[in-house]
Amino acid sequence: MTASAAPAATAPTLARRFGALLVDWILCLLVSGLFARPLTDGWAPVVVLIAEYAFFVGIFGQTPGMKLARFTCMSASTGLPVGIPRAALRGLLLALVIPALLGAHDRIAGTVLRRLDPDTV
Repeated sequence: MTASAAPAATAPTLARRFGALLVDWILCLLVSGLFARPLTDGWAPVVVLIAEYAFFVGIFGQTPGMKLARFTCMSASTGLPVGIPRAALRGLLLALVIPALLGAHDRIAGTVLRRLDPDTV
């Protein structure tokens, strides 16, 4: 699917994006609790977040939080999942708090967020 063939889509609201990030962060805290103390070892959930983004966004185009919030993260040029390296870059930039509100992490990684239609799963 090319970007020109993709239907016009709207970006998710800030509330949806924040809700998805909150769900993903809670999952990262739970997973990092298997091998570290996430409340005292601040690095552990951050590493899990970057790995989660690399795997889920890179292969499926959405994290579990994004799936619940009904939006996807795809390549800005092709409309397909970005692959693990670019998704890891996006996760790293997000973890470094590169101005997410301005979308800098999406521009640098070449990604775009699109809200899913209510009919798609």
